[in-house]
Amino acid sequence: MILQSSFMAILLVIIITFFIGTCEGQLAFRFYAQTCPNAESIVLSVVQDAIARDPTMAAALLRLHFHDCFVEGCDGSILIDNGPASEKRAASHQGVKGFEEIEKAKAELESVCPGVVSCADIVALAARDAVALVNGPGYQVLTGRRDGRVSNLELAAAMPDVNDSIQLLKAKFLEKGLTEKDLVVLSAAHTIGTTACFFMNKRLYNFFPNVDEVSSDPSINPTFLPGLEARCPKDGDVNVRLAMDSGSEQLFDINILQNIRNGFAVLASDARLNDDETTKSVIDSYLSFPSPSSVQAFEVDFADSIVKMGRIGVKTGFQGEIRSVCSSFN
Repeated sequence: MILQSSFMAILLVIIITFFIGTCEGQLAFRFYAQTCPNAESIVLSVVQDAIARDPTMAAALLRLHFHDCFVEGCDGSILIDNGPASEKRAASHQGVKGFEEIEKAKAELESVCPGVVSCADIVALAARDAVALVNGPGYQVLTGRRDGRVSNLELAAAMPDVNDSIQLLKAKFLEKGLTEKDLVVLSAAHTIGTTACFFMNKRLYNFFPNVDEVSSDPSINPTFLPGLEARCPKDGDVNVRLAMDSGSEQLFDINILQNIRNGFAVLASDARLNDDETTKSVIDSYLSFPSPSSVQAFEVDFADSIVKMGRIGVKTGFQGEIRSVCSSFN
């Protein structure tokens, strides 16, 4: 009887553990292989069309993934449009694009696999495809995320900001389980895309706010500063766009790290990576001996970091939901 009771107790623990694991679920490669086998190819087709029409969409879709994951985890919360308090209205998400492309992919997926593929997974897959289509590394995406049921702009208050100190940037990444190395290689995603003069004003004209005269970030290479000022004049149009990786804004490459090291960073947050001993050493590790192998090392590290980022705060199993429309809760 004692042995039988012990056996039944162990069996019960195994059953409960299995049940909990099933409820919690987990991410997996090719999660939709059986339930929606063409899911990834459908997303790829939408991304290909989007970038063919507008090359800036590559950077937009990559940025969308980052902004989604840093608020409430990678759960598609940034896609919800439920009024002025929705997360996508947060100041820290200003300029984020790509919502229409995600919605288009979702509509195509719903027509063949209704209620199966989450919006959160579409965002992650679209970012992967966007990187690969502009010369970046290909990598496998873990899927199986479910969509969150919360969207509130106040939750985006702790997003990394272009004017954050290096200490604050490191702290914000660490809070999400990301290292200083992750900070560098994910910031290097700025190798593609543009930013607005709106984000340049402090760096160009008010870097030292307690002084009376105009002050610019001293880390800007003196030969680069006049061009930035000409593109974004004081009191000029804040919506003017400029490349974040001067000379290489449409190709995913290592050039941005060279620009950061040489004082040609456009964004203040990128420049700060060269101020800190640890993050600077990461940059130097890719640039000290330029070669195809160093480029390959960067690409491998970028893929590792973005896959790692894609696991932040995910909902799986019976958590969250699978939205029918990405901009609305079910």
